[in-house]
Amino acid sequence: MSVLEEMRIRSLGVIDDAVVELSPGFTAVTGETGAGKTMVVTSLGLLLGGRADPALVRVGAKAAVVEGRITVAPGDAAALRAEEAGGEIEDGALIVSRTVSAEGRSRAHLGGRSVPVGVLAELADDLVAVHGQTDQQGLLKPARQRQALDRYAGSGVEGPHTAYAAAYRRLRAVVTELDELTTRARERAQEADLLRFGLEEVAAVEPLPGEDTELAAEAERLGHAEALASAAALAHTALAGNPEDPEGVDATTVVAAAGQSLDAVRAHDPALAALADRIGEISILLSDVAGELAGYADQLDADPLRLAAVEERRAALTALTRKYGEDISAVLAWAEGGASRLTELEGDDERIGELTAERDALRGELSALGQQLTDARTEAADRFAAAVTEELASLAMPHARVSFAIRQTEAPDEESGIDIGGRSVLYGPSGADEVELLLAPHPGAQPRPIAKGASGGELSRVMLAVEVVFAGSDPVPTYLFDEVDAGVGGKAAVEVGRRLAKLARSAQVVVVTHLPQVAAFADRQLLVEKTVDGSVTRSGVTVLEGEDRVRELSRMLAGQEDSETARAHAEELLATARTDG
Repeated sequence: MSVLEEMRIRSLGVIDDAVVELSPGFTAVTGETGAGKTMVVTSLGLLLGGRADPALVRVGAKAAVVEGRITVAPGDAAALRAEEAGGEIEDGALIVSRTVSAEGRSRAHLGGRSVPVGVLAELADDLVAVHGQTDQQGLLKPARQRQALDRYAGSGVEGPHTAYAAAYRRLRAVVTELDELTTRARERAQEADLLRFGLEEVAAVEPLPGEDTELAAEAERLGHAEALASAAALAHTALAGNPEDPEGVDATTVVAAAGQSLDAVRAHDPALAALADRIGEISILLSDVAGELAGYADQLDADPLRLAAVEERRAALTALTRKYGEDISAVLAWAEGGASRLTELEGDDERIGELTAERDALRGELSALGQQLTDARTEAADRFAAAVTEELASLAMPHARVSFAIRQTEAPDEESGIDIGGRSVLYGPSGADEVELLLAPHPGAQPRPIAKGASGGELSRVMLAVEVVFAGSDPVPTYLFDEVDAGVGGKAAVEVGRRLAKLARSAQVVVVTHLPQVAAFADRQLLVEKTVDGSVTRSGVTVLEGEDRVRELSRMLAGQEDSETARAHAEELLATARTDG
């Protein structure tokens, strides 16, 4: 079992430099009001990853430092988490420290390794349960009471609660998507109509990729057909001659004559032979071009009807590019994307149907899981209430009875509820149950919420009883109670001390108390004292033994350390505690 052995506190509140040595069993921290007892709780809170308040730093100091030594056994959750964070455990001890600067900066170290403060908070879950006046106030909230009951119920609630939470999250997502689909149905219908119209326009024209470019070139050619034919004819005549003009001069004849003049002497000079070859190539090229010009002129279509058809087709394509893209390729891309989007929009009705079916199925699943949660909580509530009632009998409340009220609120309509026990009830992320802890302090009294049915002292004892019950079902190594005995006195205070001592048999218990009846049951009593300048120094936290402990208990009893009556009572308290132990 992990045990917090020691804390060193420097420059925190009224504490200048002090060491707090704790017992493995029951340690009581006592002292005058304002002496700094609560700083012990605050220090432990810092070690456990609590909020760092720069106002806690002692005036004149640069930073407050709290260092704790915890003994851990190999394999403990705390040891494993420390090793995961890179911390070292030496001789079975884990050193934890927290520094808070006056400027508000905070640093944490675990096993000699700097770690995020959140790592200390993770350790806290496995190491310490802290309870004080604020925790009692928290217990008054129904949500906290439901959490307490669920914690006690353990796996009986944990299993269905995990499944319920997952189904609840999925239902929220389905409902959100369904609401979006249905509330925007008109907008999507309008978008679908526009897409259909556009796609029908494109489909009616049936454009082909690159068709606009090809038709533009054809229109240009058809519009200048006569000029093109005339130019081709003149070029052909210049190259090949005109059969009707035998005397005419043409390029082919002239080049041929040049070639013939060189052929006669080419054998006498290789250079001239090369030039003759080039002239031959020119002659062949001229013949080819002349032939192609003749074919071009023959194939040229000057049909006005074809030109009209081309212009009409281009107008249809232009109407599309004006609306859906800068060219036909862009229009076709728009049509492809539009068809995909239309398929998506037209599938909304189908999607709405699917989501509606899933929503109904999830609501049915939540109903079944919610019923399991209700049944498990009801069963655990009976056991929990009986155990707490039994504990209260040990805390001088023998006639008190604790019970749980587990209720559900009727849903205004079926759509907003789930079925629990044949009724449509409201539900949330933790089920449909409203859990409230009730107390009947004496026979004949009607059970009332503990916020209304318990006095301050009774509430403290209920809180202690709840924690003792938890200790048996979900134990942690250390329990810290900050004046949880407030409002308790007399015989009840003795019973509180006796019960804390019993709890300390299975766990480490640290109690900040002003009650001598409680302190007397402690295995170790620490006295917090201020010096004359108002600070708590290293010598200001002392372990009380023998006569010193009797004197402190006397002071707590009567405000007089040397009162013979108080001393006798103090010795009697210690004797009673030893006898019970």
